[in-house]
Amino acid sequence: MAQVGLEMVVPVGLGWWLDDRLGWSPVLLIAGVILGLALGILHLVALSNRVDPDADESKQDASKPPRDKLT
Repeated sequence: MAQVGLEMVVPVGLGWWLDDRLGWSPVLLIAGVILGLALGILHLVALSNRVDPDADESKQDASKPPRDKLT
């Protein structure tokens, strides 16, 4: 989760720093905010779509009743 936070903060900081160096006022800062937000959301979506095969098996085993109690 720290990586997602860094992906959101680093482009903002970089845009702010470049704006200060180049004198472009808020242009690169706004671009950094948009880029950071997009990267953070994309990474969160990728993390939420990640499949953990061990977790799926444990959920299936827990939801099935034991066979000896079916009678």
